[in-house]
Amino acid sequence: MKKYIYGILALMMGLCLAACSDQDYAEMDKGSDVLTLTVDQAADVLDEANHANDAVNLTWTTGNNGHTGNRIAYRLELAKAGTGFANAYTPVDGENQVYAWSTNQENLNDLALDKFGGQPGQPVEIEARVTATVAGTDNVQTSESKFTVTPYKPVTTTLYLIGDATPNGWSADNATEMTRTTNGLFTWEGTLRQGSFKFIITLGQFLPSYNKGDNGLAVLRTSDDEPDGQWTIEENHDYKVTVNLLTGETTVVKSDGVKPAYDELFFVGNPTGWNFEPMQQDLLDPFLFRLGYVFESGNGGEFKFGTSDGAWENMYKATQSNAPYTDQSMQFVKGYDPDNKWFLKDAETGKAYKICVDIRAGKERMMMAPFTPYSTIALVGDATPNGWDLANATDMTATESPYIFTWTGTLNAGGLKFTCDKQSDWGGAWFLASKADAEPTGQAERMLFVDKSSSTFKDQYLTVNVGDVDQKWKITSSGTYTITLDQLHETVTIVKK
Repeated sequence: MKKYIYGILALMMGLCLAACSDQDYAEMDKGSDVLTLTVDQAADVLDEANHANDAVNLTWTTGNNGHTGNRIAYRLELAKAGTGFANAYTPVDGENQVYAWSTNQENLNDLALDKFGGQPGQPVEIEARVTATVAGTDNVQTSESKFTVTPYKPVTTTLYLIGDATPNGWSADNATEMTRTTNGLFTWEGTLRQGSFKFIITLGQFLPSYNKGDNGLAVLRTSDDEPDGQWTIEENHDYKVTVNLLTGETTVVKSDGVKPAYDELFFVGNPTGWNFEPMQQDLLDPFLFRLGYVFESGNGGEFKFGTSDGAWENMYKATQSNAPYTDQSMQFVKGYDPDNKWFLKDAETGKAYKICVDIRAGKERMMMAPFTPYSTIALVGDATPNGWDLANATDMTATESPYIFTWTGTLNAGGLKFTCDKQSDWGGAWFLASKADAEPTGQAERMLFVDKSSSTFKDQYLTVNVGDVDQKWKITSSGTYTITLDQLHETVTIVKK
């Protein structure tokens, strides 16, 4: 009987210890801490040119639970000073073990204009209040602080080409839309004729417009009384037009054409058993095709690239027989011969490679290199637990596959992207959305990989400055999400539970 009783007691003690181990020990020792909210402001005068930079970081102490051992839930509110927190913005609401909130200049600017009654160029004072509520008690603590910001007027999010040099002439109702890649930066590629052009921001309206200033930069024109400077095209050709409305810098350069010769490309050879493996057309440059592929040990051999599934004509091939995979020279062969191929040695297998093929006429290239997966991937953005604090970006969890990472947790409404290296100057390696403000589909979707610190990677793009690309996912509603990221195949699944 004693053994039986001791056994029950041991079991109960074990359960108790297990239960205690699941609790945050710090939660058990919050008896006297005074709840204190602190403002660390990185920028008080906001600037759209620095839209992704930190603006403000709010931190608070734990407060106290009166030695009850009960959990503390935190609520953070922001409102225009003097409103008594009416219609407050609440980025943190009922969260446990959350002691900070930060945001970048763009998000704070939007809040100042849309929620706090701010005006561009005029300081607005903002009050912040954190409330700590102890579970199961009447213990409620608050702490308040203030800070002031001066918001800016954001430039347009839409831009159109108009003029007799453009495809649709001077029709404001049918002006040619440009592609927005990030704040203030727009691009367009297509055929321009002899003539002139400028930019408008709204279909059907000739004003406001952006015109060519005396210094060649784009300047905002809001009245017919202001100069109507325009850019001039001397020769009918395909061009790429890029304009940065934040700096006014505008470039018009001849391009190789709007569309590549083929919209599909296939990797085929000994490693695939001569089956045609589809490649992915690049999200920024349609002339580039990409593939991440694991070459099993001993499974090397010849390879080339097809333009149609199963067709052995019209292929992209090496310019010499048994070319090493480091040989970038490539040629298009309309018929069957010559049939030069690249050759991957068996000793070079047993690892993953990433392949990039450029099919620009006269500039064909095959770029292939071993791929070492990043050891960490982390979430960054005001939708994430640690906001825009890059040094403390939220790490994902590694899996049995060195290429796949997962994460489950709370996302707020806001922007999201993934850092591969937490490089402090924001110029490192990133996984970005396929387009700006893309909303997650809940299914596996393609990502855009960019390495802004690698000259080898940047050299793959002949017409795109990857340093200017900053496409984020847009999380529209807060909640619990599960994210699965595959860095070899450059796909991500973002699912709200």
